Amino acid sequence: MNTLLILPIIVPAITGMLALLARNYPTVQRGLSVLGAIVMFGVGGGLVYQVQSHGILAVQMGNWPAPFGITLVVDYFSAGLVAVSGFVALAVAVYALAGIDETRERFGFHILFHLLIMGINGAFITGDLFNMYVWFEVLLISSFVLLVLGNDREQLDGAVKYVGINLVSSAAFLTAIGLLYGLTGTLNLADLSQSMAPVREAGLGPAIAMLFLIGFGIKAGLFPLYYWLPASYHTPPAPIAAIFAGLLTKVGIYSLIRIFTLLFPNPDGYTQAVLLVVAGATMLLGVFGALVQRHILRLLAFLVISAMGYVVMGLGFLTTLGLAGAIFYVFQDVPVKTTLFLIGGLMERETGTTNISKMGGLYEHRPLLATMFIVPAFSLAGFPPFPGFWGKLTLLQAGVQQEQWVLVAVALVVGLLTLLAVAQVWGRAFWRPKEGELPTMEALNARFLMNGPVGVLALALFVLGCYAEPVFSFAHKAAAHLTDTGPYVQAVLGG
Repeated sequence: MNTLLILPIIVPAITGMLALLARNYPTVQRGLSVLGAIVMFGVGGGLVYQVQSHGILAVQMGNWPAPFGITLVVDYFSAGLVAVSGFVALAVAVYALAGIDETRERFGFHILFHLLIMGINGAFITGDLFNMYVWFEVLLISSFVLLVLGNDREQLDGAVKYVGINLVSSAAFLTAIGLLYGLTGTLNLADLSQSMAPVREAGLGPAIAMLFLIGFGIKAGLFPLYYWLPASYHTPPAPIAAIFAGLLTKVGIYSLIRIFTLLFPNPDGYTQAVLLVVAGATMLLGVFGALVQRHILRLLAFLVISAMGYVVMGLGFLTTLGLAGAIFYVFQDVPVKTTLFLIGGLMERETGTTNISKMGGLYEHRPLLATMFIVPAFSLAGFPPFPGFWGKLTLLQAGVQQEQWVLVAVALVVGLLTLLAVAQVWGRAFWRPKEGELPTMEALNARFLMNGPVGVLALALFVLGCYAEPVFSFAHKAAAHLTDTGPYVQAVLGG
């Protein structure tokens, strides 16, 4: 058995348990949290190396053969996501050493943080639908408790909306699972991809596809099911909001891509039309929401929504080029959103306000923060040579190939509006002079712990933009495995 495949689940689980045992020793708990994140990042890198060396990897837990047992499977797409998740989790773990207050630490921040990472990794590498549902519930429970840590009224209000709409998502997901199991007798994804004939004969393919779109679309923050996201993501402290913005929507979008490419590789005109309409509407309404916001984290939350529209656009094309663009966009969007939310937290701490209209003077007084803001902001807007540009360019090329002129035009307009949204933040918070003095700077070690990870993330994004080819080649191989499901099925079922 390839033990490397179970480490993305085991490492955060053990880290969380050790952090629980060390709950009365805050310094030890913090050290364990960072050490666990370092190991997790190493595991992600190891998976990427293994997949590049040996192709798709699969392991049957308990030696029960597929499709009867629990299957873990890692291909280019899931290995890349586990690696980039480990990278941003390490950055957030370090930032949280100074960015999370002692009360939240005492009530289990580090424990819940690693349980959340366990749930995310489990969803990325599971090979069957039932366990995907289980991992979704693990991350839902841990994220809900992280959301309400602190017990502020605004947090509780956001948490109620978060849990309420996610219960609807779980209901849609379970209904789709029940229908599939009733018609095919299996929930293993590889086995399902070869057993969809009864579903097609019953004429339930489009209905089940729409149930998955609703279930995962809620988690990914897609139109018209996104309203819970800007109502909740701005309420917790920046490290929690950053890991939510960077990873939670990606779990939804990963599941959507995985399910549609394996189970519905040739959708009828209706299903594809719905995906493309959802993509365009998500892009437009997300950026419109950002343009009218003045709360920095709410503004960024709307931009999280808009970015998911680009990914669904690539899925809607269902071509290798479209999926390669979507996967590359996801890979770079995880650190982009994490970095922006961490910077949003720094902007709040530096100015003492969440309202960008009341900020100012950050460029003059905090030039390092201003420099770090430029990299993810320009990447988000698709400004060359930052990595978001290459993702959007590939998606536009795929759109031109498909002659989807309206969606291409929408993507271009949304890119310009996104640039306008981040320019507003720059003009109001960074460029405009500040009336009065900024609050006293924090202690040097706290500033280093919070600015250091943000600087590393921003530097990594800049390097990725300048040397995008290796990552794009990796994304293209991931897309090729999604459009040709034979290697995935063979790795899981053998033969």
